[in-house]
Amino acid sequence: MSVKEKIEALTKSINEHNHRYYVLNEPVISDQDFDLLLKELESLEALHPELVLSYSPTKRVGEVPIDKFNSFPHTYPLYSLGNTYSEGELLEFDQRVKKTLGKESVLYTAELKFDGAAVSLSYRNGQLERALTRGDGVQGDDITANIKTIPTVPLQLQGEGWPEFFEIRGEVFAARADFDSVNEQRRANNEAPFANPRNFASGSLKLLDSREVAKRKLSIVFYGIASAKPVAESHYESLKLAAQWGFITSSNTMKPGTILEVLDFIKKIEESRESLGFDIDGAVIKVDKLADQQEAGFTAKIPRWAIAYKYPAQTAFTRIAGITYQVGRTGAVTPVANLEPVLLAGTTVKRASLYNEDEVLRLDLHELDTVSIEKGGEIIPKITGVVQEKRIANAPKLTFPSNCPECSQPLFRKEGEAITYCLNQDHCPPQLLGKLEHYVGRKAMDIESLGRETLDLLIKAELVRDVADLYDLQIEQILQLDRMAPKSATNLVQGIEASRQQPFHRLLFALGIRMVGETVAKKLVKHFKSMDELATASIEALTAVDEVGEKIAEQVVQWFSKEEHRQLIERLRKSGLQLVEESTGNEIISNALNGKKFVVSGVFIRYEREQLKALIEQHGGVVLSGISSKTDYLIAGDNMGPSKLEKAQKLQVPIISEDDFERMIHG
Repeated sequence: MSVKEKIEALTKSINEHNHRYYVLNEPVISDQDFDLLLKELESLEALHPELVLSYSPTKRVGEVPIDKFNSFPHTYPLYSLGNTYSEGELLEFDQRVKKTLGKESVLYTAELKFDGAAVSLSYRNGQLERALTRGDGVQGDDITANIKTIPTVPLQLQGEGWPEFFEIRGEVFAARADFDSVNEQRRANNEAPFANPRNFASGSLKLLDSREVAKRKLSIVFYGIASAKPVAESHYESLKLAAQWGFITSSNTMKPGTILEVLDFIKKIEESRESLGFDIDGAVIKVDKLADQQEAGFTAKIPRWAIAYKYPAQTAFTRIAGITYQVGRTGAVTPVANLEPVLLAGTTVKRASLYNEDEVLRLDLHELDTVSIEKGGEIIPKITGVVQEKRIANAPKLTFPSNCPECSQPLFRKEGEAITYCLNQDHCPPQLLGKLEHYVGRKAMDIESLGRETLDLLIKAELVRDVADLYDLQIEQILQLDRMAPKSATNLVQGIEASRQQPFHRLLFALGIRMVGETVAKKLVKHFKSMDELATASIEALTAVDEVGEKIAEQVVQWFSKEEHRQLIERLRKSGLQLVEESTGNEIISNALNGKKFVVSGVFIRYEREQLKALIEQHGGVVLSGISSKTDYLIAGDNMGPSKLEKAQKLQVPIISEDDFERMIHG
């Protein structure tokens, strides 16, 4: 046997033994024999590094820390889930699904909602290619090195029959015993213990040194496969396939059943919740048949075929010490209750948001009131009520201020709206800091070297009063700041310099115009092309843009109407920033479709559905999410939902194939 063959055989053998030990819990060799095999492989790889396989078990832990995480798009978006705390709403969900599918009965699977960090792993030709955090659902951070440290993650798949490429979704979590063990060690080392398993798992995945992650004893469970074509007829069957390929799936998954069987499953899990050995915050209910899932489709944010049922929040009682008022980057003033510390759902709670003035009035809070607090979704602390019998006699009532707590300017609340604002947008200190933080953020100008502390120092040193001042900074000025070394100052200036090349849509988003988020900024830039065109656009012209309503249009016009903002734009222009959108490869390349409206449904031979949608837009068409009388064409692939077909036929919408579509755009 050649060295190459020996390395391949050892790699395969050790991976199989790992799978038996960690996943199946059925080891067939002793730990000593396993260690001897691993040492033999390590020795051979050291002598022949050119023969090391990408899925070698010796490569689970990186040798050196990385500098930063790179971001990559998910091939298949990760949608959020709608959620409920009510059995009645679950029954309503069942009725909506039946109505959407046109069926009298639908079968569901139900599985545990693990309380951890969502991840997505991609596999190509049976080997782990990349692991990403959930991120914003469209793209996430590359945490492949950290995921590899979890011994139950297969580097090379078992069995056969997997797609050439697919993504599998999972939840990284910490078992309670492992979490307690890590905290015990930290206490022994006089280090602060971690607050709870969920934050521990999420934070561990963002460590830059995979050697440290390997010490954290993380676990993972997989719950969904995304691929060009379904791997099975049902979700439940796809999980069984995933287990055959080497993935750990939850043993607490309900076989396909009715919504009443789902309710029974939820009750049984809640009764045994504390004995599971890990934290959950509910259950996830999914339509089982994958064809039905595809037929039901998605809203803009969530699948119509799945929902999370969350268990009632835990409650605690404590005393309110007072209210502070936080001013955000948009000027929104948020009251926050300061509490006497109390333990709630695994964390010590010291503060709770009161959201707005109406909430303060509703609760009728007085100084030193005893209040009940819950965690909404077991994450965000909120005050749910006042224990009236414990109120101190003649305690002063807590009231909302009439002036900004930061800059003393009068506060403003528009009639019919809940939020109170400080209108001193450009000179209120926390608003300025918030705007700068937003401007340098990853989705905006991506100036990684500029963190909150450094920005605060720049403001206090009066070196920066607005975002344009960033481009005038010199290394000598930055070195005058506390704890600023030459290398850090150089990196900061280089980061600012690189941001001059960020595209126009990022700059527009970075400016922080109220109600102009990332998506709206892209829509505006696609329509108006340049800052000059946008700055002079009327409300009527703005509302003609898809997804731009009158309120957004008013905010844009108002922002550009300020002389101070127009001067800011000119300073940014002189600093060399991009005020015209350059070619991105996604703009209109022809008018072949000339405003025609399309719905895309099914599985296609040459294209992913997202590719077809992009082509429609690039050739001047419009993509719709559902069929209506306004639909011009339905592009139909294999396994298209029968109700979409029926609706298209009923409305006499032309049904075309991908070949027909190609002829439309290419002639």
